[in-house]
Amino acid sequence: MHQHSERKNEVFIPIDLGSLNENIFESELFGYAKGAFTDAKNDTIGKFESAQNGTIFLDEIGNVPLHLQSKLLQAIQTKTITRLGETKQRPVNVRIITATNLNLMEEVQQKNFREDLYYRINTMEIVLPSLRERLEDKIPLANFLLEKMMTKYERNAISFNEKALEQIQKHAWNGNIREMENRIERAVILCENNTITSTDLDLEIATPFDENTDDFQLSDIEKVAIEKVLVKNEFNISKSAEELGLSRASLYRRIEKYSLNPNPSPKENGTKAEK
Repeated sequence: MHQHSERKNEVFIPIDLGSLNENIFESELFGYAKGAFTDAKNDTIGKFESAQNGTIFLDEIGNVPLHLQSKLLQAIQTKTITRLGETKQRPVNVRIITATNLNLMEEVQQKNFREDLYYRINTMEIVLPSLRERLEDKIPLANFLLEKMMTKYERNAISFNEKALEQIQKHAWNGNIREMENRIERAVILCENNTITSTDLDLEIATPFDENTDDFQLSDIEKVAIEKVLVKNEFNISKSAEELGLSRASLYRRIEKYSLNPNPSPKENGTKAEK
């Protein structure tokens, strides 16, 4: 979108809001004045000012804590920012593109996301189908990621064998592109004789999803997939979130949503509670 717009010759600034510590949220996005806090030795511009006349991409906007969403809303609505430690409003002219793997309308209904911010950023919505819905893209994407990893690790002429390609095509890829990238990177490191095998990929073939059956809803599939990864990683949230391609905050919300409790109650595990 940026490269095909009138701003293509201006700067493009991406920022992952999901990994941004809330303690530095304002200073990172809006900048800060000298003396605003202990280590603020110089006036410093934030991401919004850095993207002046260009595009700023706010990834994982659904993970912004509720108490910080008002600050983001004000910047978007007034097209101005105020550096931390200042009172002066500074105008910014940026195109704002946001992305999230959450259903923001559901988040609004559950009071996790501000309704006014939702309507401010939702002028135009583009839904990107999950990888399991794009069967024709799996193999081309795998080959693209393989080329990327060969460059990263300075390897040459690596290819998938037939069984590996079959696994790639049949695997559900609940973690989408991040999961595929992770698996292929691991396979590039482990493979012998420049051939990636199904063992190198270490994928479990999921039962193909039949869109003509009503036995399962997508939420049921998501719950099963998340529970399986959590159990595999002994409910290690960081490892599970990485494997699923989610942020920790997103995974916590799904654990709560699906009641995936790592410590079953006495009633659940069939024992009596001790007094």
